[in-house]
Amino acid sequence: MAAARKRRRHTKCPGFHFQDTSMKNIRSYEEIGILQHDLDELQKSDMHSDDYKQTSAILRTRLERLLRERELRKSFRSQHEGLDSIIGNGQIGTDTFTHEEELRKRPAPIRQRLLVVANRLPVRANRKGESSWQLDMSIGGLVSALLDSCGILIEDTPDKGITEFETRWIGWAGVNVPDEIGQKSLTEALAEKRCIPVFLDEDLVNLYYNGYCNNILWPLFHYIGLPQEDRLATTRSFQSQFDAYVRANQMFADVVNEHYIEGDIVWCHDYHLMFLPKFLKEHNSTMKVGWFLHTPFPSSEIHRTLPSRSELLRAVLVADLVGFHTYDYARHFVSACTRILGLEGTPDGVEDQGKLTRVAAFPIGIDPGRFIRAIQLPQVKDHIEELKKRFSGRKIMLGVDRLDMIKGIPQKILAFEKFLEENPDWHDKVVLLQIAAPTRTNVLEYQKLTCQVHEIVGRINGRFGSLTTVPIHHLDQTLDFHGLCALYAITGFKKGSSDSKRGAAQSLGAGAILVNPWNITEVASSIAYALNMPAEEREKRHHHNFMHVTTHTSQEWAETFVSELNDTIVEAQLRIRQIPPLLQAKEAVQCYLKSNNRLLILGFYATLTEPLDCGRRIDQFKEMEPKLHPEVKEALKRLCEDPKTTVVVLSGCHHSVLDKNFGEFNIWLGAEHGVFLRTPNKKWIRNLPEVQMDWVDSVKHVFEYFTERTPRSTFELRETSLVWNFKHADIEFGRLQAKDMLQHLWTGPISNASVEVVQGGRSVEVRANGVTKGSGIKRILGEVVHYKDMKEPIDYVLCVGHFLAKDEDVYTFFEPEPPTPLRSSLSSPVNGSSLDRSGSGGMSMKRANPFSASNSNDSSTGDVDWKDSTPSILDLNSNHYFSCAVKKKRSCARYLLSSSADVVSLLKQMADN
Repeated sequence: MAAARKRRRHTKCPGFHFQDTSMKNIRSYEEIGILQHDLDELQKSDMHSDDYKQTSAILRTRLERLLRERELRKSFRSQHEGLDSIIGNGQIGTDTFTHEEELRKRPAPIRQRLLVVANRLPVRANRKGESSWQLDMSIGGLVSALLDSCGILIEDTPDKGITEFETRWIGWAGVNVPDEIGQKSLTEALAEKRCIPVFLDEDLVNLYYNGYCNNILWPLFHYIGLPQEDRLATTRSFQSQFDAYVRANQMFADVVNEHYIEGDIVWCHDYHLMFLPKFLKEHNSTMKVGWFLHTPFPSSEIHRTLPSRSELLRAVLVADLVGFHTYDYARHFVSACTRILGLEGTPDGVEDQGKLTRVAAFPIGIDPGRFIRAIQLPQVKDHIEELKKRFSGRKIMLGVDRLDMIKGIPQKILAFEKFLEENPDWHDKVVLLQIAAPTRTNVLEYQKLTCQVHEIVGRINGRFGSLTTVPIHHLDQTLDFHGLCALYAITGFKKGSSDSKRGAAQSLGAGAILVNPWNITEVASSIAYALNMPAEEREKRHHHNFMHVTTHTSQEWAETFVSELNDTIVEAQLRIRQIPPLLQAKEAVQCYLKSNNRLLILGFYATLTEPLDCGRRIDQFKEMEPKLHPEVKEALKRLCEDPKTTVVVLSGCHHSVLDKNFGEFNIWLGAEHGVFLRTPNKKWIRNLPEVQMDWVDSVKHVFEYFTERTPRSTFELRETSLVWNFKHADIEFGRLQAKDMLQHLWTGPISNASVEVVQGGRSVEVRANGVTKGSGIKRILGEVVHYKDMKEPIDYVLCVGHFLAKDEDVYTFFEPEPPTPLRSSLSSPVNGSSLDRSGSGGMSMKRANPFSASNSNDSSTGDVDWKDSTPSILDLNSNHYFSCAVKKKRSCARYLLSSSADVVSLLKQMADN
């Protein structure tokens, strides 16, 4: 069957190769079905790596998969629209209709169940009796954006988006319903609208919604600080509000879990529900969870002023995909995660120990078709004619905003006043219609704002108005959709579309006039420029905006987000298949006990050192003075005294650091990646021939310079290398400095030197050529064999460490040869080779001894080819080799260990048996 599927892909869709910039159109339901089959196969959770490799090349990259799914959606929609048109015109026969209906069913899997979770439902519930409710549509940006794109059935909303998603909306109904009868009847009434209620009591709403959401998060996210007189009171009440916020998020999660069906997509919305992804994933780690913010996300300097800053960020990062309106907001979020949490920001998002949370911008849109249909209604046409007569001969400027602190209504009106001052010819020729929908009328600050706006409007109308006309019509009320459509039509209606002129500057930059809203003079000048604009330029600008609005619709926004979320899951599955499994300590210990000649190779930093977390922050001073984990000392001592066991600590640090921590142990120590070796008799020898080190002084001067100009960075001078570390510096500044440093090094001090530059996540190391842990362990083994006069081959190797990628050759050093490119299944623990784990038929790794007998003081021991020698020192069945990366997800090691505590536990088990 698999072979048939492959033939089907390659024979029936030969034109789909996205490497070419031209994309073939999909013209039949058969092709749609084939493409849908490809996408479904790719997203199967049990698909193995070799299956993925054999999949058609067009599915191998994320971008190609997204482009294919986008084309699939468009073709699916056009096929349905075309078929509906034919059926509606009576141009299709019964037999054809049956055939087309059957074909129409084939791509049905594209219609996913989508659970939209927001603080408020898109309806307002008014109780009319004990078990009777009246439901009216709510207003707001989130509701407008999601209604048509997700197919929620509300009055005057066309049954449109249903072909893409089978949607349920979960949220608070905006009313307190304490009794069971009321909750049951409201749930039944909302079910008809595909809505599911979350019941919150008044006290919780006051603390969670009015308190933490609106008084703390909302101002903070919009760069508005708390009034100074309220700061202390807010600080005292903060914890109770935060606790209520967490509790409310848990209640939302409980409702989602109750209605969740395997395979559903859960789309969480806005700052009210930042803990929701965390609670959902804790309940079901396989749940597809996306989170989208409908407000700005502030810069890290602003977000870090929030006491719960880290908890909120970590809760959101549990989501698979995090979305924002603009790239600026996404960039601020990633910056906050790197600066506050110390995580790695990548072009794709935020990475934490191999787990990637995708972060992206998804500019929101409207549904142009809804406006076009509305202005064809008789009542809207009548309203349009009435408004045209009312404002005949005058240019109309329209503003539609909530009366909110962040909307800049006073600044807009003052700029209009400035325009009237500077352009007296326009006094009777222009009018500003400002619709200011009331919000939070019980909040003192908003009451002050209302009074301020009324005062400014009254003053301007009194100054520039007449007995028959006034320059500003200000309404403190909410208009219904049809009334807004009429206003939009007379201000910007062209070519069958209504242009609300409310698009974000980032989205409508090509056609919009961009201004600094805080600069009243600049805004006034822009108003004059717009009103006096030549017709040709106005038409061109409108065309740019029209094309953007009609192509970047709310439905496209929702489909793009869900498509990205689906593919993020696919990408994560592919990444997981490249991640080695956790080490099963019991198996490693059992193999250890059965062996007669064991070799343990252990790293030092983050492997045998004590934990550094101090209240979730790493203490830089303690990190600069690494100490051996106190709980490992006894176990390590017993292992070193076991005649069947050889323990080697292999580190990049200076030999003085290892001496300080392991001076009491009869242990092998490899300092500076094995360049220097200390034998159990505590004698240090140089384990590498002399190399040219004349480059050290010039590199040292460069490192000193960058350490001085990069606060909290450090550099370490070793005998064969220098390391500059900026882990504790500002991450973005540190990376810029590292880039500058590397450019300087390559063009100057090391341009002709025999050195290597090794870049870590937050470090730069310059070391002599050929110095790696892999080459170091090769030389060390020669000394071990000679020192111990080893007669019996090594039959067990454990190699554990937290190493840079450059030094992971120590893991592959013991791997059987030749390695197979990919593991054959998820269960195989060998990363990079396909081996038999049963114990029978396992590959035996027998290599010739590369080490000739030599004096221990001879620094030239080592680099002899395996094939040139005859005695065997390794008789290593693959089941008796355990390479483990510590605190790293992406590694060429066979297994993973989560922390140094796991290493300590493993060594204790070995020592105790």
